[in-house]
Amino acid sequence: MTDVTSSSFRFPAVQRKKVTAAFDGGRITSDGGVLLLAQAEREMDICRQLATCIADRRDPSRVVHKLDDILRARVLAIACGYEDADDLDALRDDPGFRLALGKLPGSGAGLASQPTMSRWENAPTTRELARRRAAMVDIYCASYPSPPEAVTLDIDDTCDVVHGYQQLSFWNGHHGERCFLPIHVYDTATGRPVAMLLRTGKTPSGAEAAGHIRRLVRQIQRHWPTTHITIRGDGHYGRPEVMNFCEAQGIDYVFGLPTNAVLRADPQIVKIADACTVKRAEEQHVVLRNYAQTRYGAKSWKCQRRVVARIEASTLGMDIRYVVTSLEQGSAEHIYDTLYCARGQAENLIKLHKAQLASDRTSCRSANANQMRLILHTAAFWLMWRIQQVIPKAAPLANAEFATLRLRLLKVAARVIETASRIRVAFASACPDATLFRIIAAALRPAPT
Repeated sequence: MTDVTSSSFRFPAVQRKKVTAAFDGGRITSDGGVLLLAQAEREMDICRQLATCIADRRDPSRVVHKLDDILRARVLAIACGYEDADDLDALRDDPGFRLALGKLPGSGAGLASQPTMSRWENAPTTRELARRRAAMVDIYCASYPSPPEAVTLDIDDTCDVVHGYQQLSFWNGHHGERCFLPIHVYDTATGRPVAMLLRTGKTPSGAEAAGHIRRLVRQIQRHWPTTHITIRGDGHYGRPEVMNFCEAQGIDYVFGLPTNAVLRADPQIVKIADACTVKRAEEQHVVLRNYAQTRYGAKSWKCQRRVVARIEASTLGMDIRYVVTSLEQGSAEHIYDTLYCARGQAENLIKLHKAQLASDRTSCRSANANQMRLILHTAAFWLMWRIQQVIPKAAPLANAEFATLRLRLLKVAARVIETASRIRVAFASACPDATLFRIIAAALRPAPT
């Protein structure tokens, strides 16, 4: 065994005292906050629900790691910033992760290794993945204590650049990349993820978009038959097939609408646009905004629909944006500024999903394996969201992003001390967020049975 002294190293002296260091502190974890994530996961029961969607064909007498523990370790690692399955090899004996999975810190088998993780990422069939996507919608519905009166769901796709010629990869001229265009659906008002679907890199057609929305709505309505649903999206989803489905099902929608010659020549919009331009010039405004509405029916539509125009005159010229909606109530300004523009928060949620939970690590060759990864990263999103929800509103971290929460609450060093009758987790006495950490742990503690 290597001598501790020979493996030590030095830092500059402090007040004439030598400073030496070595990695000999014993059972110390740098991810003490993983215990908070584990409490959130037990409360939401995410990994067990996902595990039931996959057939486990292993011999029970030879099983060392249960399937839900394998998934739990992977999800907890993603939330803590270890997005690659390779990282699990280094975390197998981490005392914090062992405790989070209900294992003793100093005895028994460690966490599942990277090869085991990779096998289970590639194991699910297409049908099993469909059941998992449905399970994620079930988790979304179960996150509400009671069915809400109404929800607004934002649907959008995002560019996920591929790492080679993988299944479903496709060249996208708009993004200038060979990529996937996975669809993300969020309950933006509350920050809840609803559904994530990996798909090819081309813009979805109207029939495809309508199919995805139809399956999602039916899944939600099984839980909430009386909840009113509004679908919101950009021009990709303002297709006649989508609007026809929504109208047939009594679902409201607010979609972006690409401009065309007919809309630009509409007399009501032209009149207000001209007046806006003149007023801006006369009153010397840098920017002046106004709103208009009209009834418009494209050749591919079965009827005329309400179209709202946001008109902006500036020193750079005229800019007009259009929105088509099924809503008959509310002014044109309210429809555009309050309802439609609120979908910008969905872009922020996608950034959390991609940039701060690294859900764009879809580097497997198999499309099914990449869809599995997308589901696991969404499960990690749920855990971070749950931590976020129990933070008191007056706390400085109440509106913090996931990366900040990870840095302040998860990346907390702790010594794990195991005795004959108990396990003690000793956090740093100078932890700046100790009070908040205690509050979150108490809020997530399961009720006594």
